[in-house]
Amino acid sequence: MAGEDRVYRHRIKAHDLVPYRVKVRESDLLILTPTPREREALDALLKVRLALEAYIDLHPAFATSLVPLEVEPGAPEIVKTMAQGAKAAGVGPMAAVAGAIAQAVGEALEQWEDEVVVENGGDIYIRSSHTRKVALFAGDSPLSMKVGILLEGGQGPLGVCTSSGRVGHSLSMGRAHSVTVVAPHAALADAAATALANMVREEDHIPLALERASQIEGLLGTVIIYEEKLGAWGRIALVPLEES
Repeated sequence: MAGEDRVYRHRIKAHDLVPYRVKVRESDLLILTPTPREREALDALLKVRLALEAYIDLHPAFATSLVPLEVEPGAPEIVKTMAQGAKAAGVGPMAAVAGAIAQAVGEALEQWEDEVVVENGGDIYIRSSHTRKVALFAGDSPLSMKVGILLEGGQGPLGVCTSSGRVGHSLSMGRAHSVTVVAPHAALADAAATALANMVREEDHIPLALERASQIEGLLGTVIIYEEKLGAWGRIALVPLEES
């Protein structure tokens, strides 16, 4: 989800955190920390993007493959993280890029901050000691921004990543309004959200995608929205959101 599709950012509320934006080319991050860390976040984003872009220059297939790829032990950490997430979900490594970048920047900021939220086009890395709600943005579905996932504080870092066949510009072979995945690693959550969203072309495909989610090692839960239908699997709590 990118550019004009990021209207959901106006609904973000975290009174104990300061929101700020960091952008480098396609990477447009909304970050929330107790203290503004724009310079540190920009440095981390530039570092991870340079490493990824340099690797792609030498290995162009990494940017185009729709199936998992093996990478050498000496590959940059961002590349290995993407490859691992993609392998678990059975998709190409770029399906994990937004989540992996959010995670890399979030982990870098943890040198200074205990509370960190990094949102990258609908893909979120979060470490928090407080209970937080993550709203489900599902385009023009009547359920969009009406339901959220409750994340208990102190669980450790989590990835909460969303893929859509109708919102944004990322490649999707499905028609789901949104598929949101929660996992301990944002790269895995991102790759899995893509894989599951590819499966949902009509309402009847929701149970099949949820069954597939249960088979992907490491996932904590999944929520799928198609039109006015919602399906969920895993150890996650759904909550209604207040109108605003």
